[in-house]
Amino acid sequence: MNNSLEKFNRLVDALGELPTIGKKSATRLAYYMIMNDTYAGMKIAHAIEDALGSLKKCCECGGMSEDEICYICSDESRDTTLLCIVENAKDILLLEENGLFDGKYFVLETLEELSISHLEDIVKNGVTEVLFALTPSISNDAVILYIEDKLSQYEINFSKIAQGVPTGVSLENIDLLSLTRALQDKVRI
Repeated sequence: MNNSLEKFNRLVDALGELPTIGKKSATRLAYYMIMNDTYAGMKIAHAIEDALGSLKKCCECGGMSEDEICYICSDESRDTTLLCIVENAKDILLLEENGLFDGKYFVLETLEELSISHLEDIVKNGVTEVLFALTPSISNDAVILYIEDKLSQYEINFSKIAQGVPTGVSLENIDLLSLTRALQDKVRI
């Protein structure tokens, strides 16, 4: 059978490769862009092409940037004594969108990509507190200990984001690690 919708199916397959987009969602998106709003489809295609050609990693923090150094690293009003270590550039976007942190960032990505010497260079420039904003897990706890050990020669306060029971979630739906941490880090009222 000759499939006359080969290009449509390729679009559905391409959209389906995106995280959280299943076959049904990919089909709905493709159909909408092709049949209902071709302008939206063209706008998305051009935005993707432009972003792929313009965005790169910041050479200082590893975040997303259109220049060699991102707007955060080049912002002289930021508190250079605070350094937030995150897992990926997307985490920086989340923290910045909500105005939750006023210091500088360092993107960890994976331990293999971690350049301790680069991190040390950043720390040497007056960092007094390192905040770990990593997803709570046993492996990330090991990463935190590793980095703390490597930076132990510097006078730095280390902290990490609070962990435990999220607001509005019943205890029966909390994983054991989160519940354990919530009990260990209880707050006096």
